[in-house]
Amino acid sequence: MDNLPWTGGNKLLQKGYFCYLKINYKMMNIEELKRIASQVRRDIIRQTNGSKSGHPGGSLGCADFLVALYFGVLRHKSAEFSMTGKGEDVFYLSNGHISPLWYSVLARSGYFDIKELATFRKIDSRLQGHPATHEGLPGIRVASGSLGQGMSVAIGTALSKKLDKDDHLVYCLCGDGEMEEGQVWEAVMYAGAKKVDNIIVTIDVNHQQIDGSIEDVMPYGDLKPKFESFGWKVLHADGNKMEDISATLQKAAGLCGKQQPVVILMNTVMGQGVDFMMHTHKWHGVAPNDEQMKTALSQLEETLGDY
Repeated sequence: MDNLPWTGGNKLLQKGYFCYLKINYKMMNIEELKRIASQVRRDIIRQTNGSKSGHPGGSLGCADFLVALYFGVLRHKSAEFSMTGKGEDVFYLSNGHISPLWYSVLARSGYFDIKELATFRKIDSRLQGHPATHEGLPGIRVASGSLGQGMSVAIGTALSKKLDKDDHLVYCLCGDGEMEEGQVWEAVMYAGAKKVDNIIVTIDVNHQQIDGSIEDVMPYGDLKPKFESFGWKVLHADGNKMEDISATLQKAAGLCGKQQPVVILMNTVMGQGVDFMMHTHKWHGVAPNDEQMKTALSQLEETLGDY
């Protein structure tokens, strides 16, 4: 089952088989990835509407990335989740407020029943507003959402894999507003200096944060030379073009093991897929009401079946 290619993917998802791929094995068709991303976006809208809270904007913007990662590149075992992550690739979501996206992708890739998505942000739910570990939700290895911490955790895991002689990779997603956190740059400096070359960090460059545009709140300038100055290999990607983000993730994996950590600067549009949510920070942390949900869902194809 280790080298199972993604053919007949939908049936495998429903049965919770391994989502486990090698870069040189047959990839799921790009059109199939797009179909999954459309369903994931529907899940995001329905989750945030159902709880009347949450962060749909960034979740919608990063949907293509996380689908491309989990269904195309990440070598992981949804049916045999372990907190250690030994013998598989590991992903950390540093910008934990986009949890409805992650929960949808985890459920759709077999970590838990998709019906549980209906409990998002409800009392006693395992699907907290920010990912948490105390309820034992499969797929979550660390609580996140206190911005600035995820990259440090990911680097620690990458180092532990080296000690264990585990040749699998560690992935981490951060927001561009998160670049305002000082701990991020301590982590960037450390990974470059220590040549942590089994980690791939992706920065969601959507130029928005909860109080407004990055340029208005705290401009960070050009991230590329900043990362390069600390010894990182820098790639660019269009995070809302499935072909591009899929190819870039594969390229990033191929660059590991060469004495440099890898970062993908991924351009996305906040609210991608729902016209009235796009290009504005106003949907960073606001849930759609029933009428807005109806409008949003009319723009997103139902492909795998709603929960």
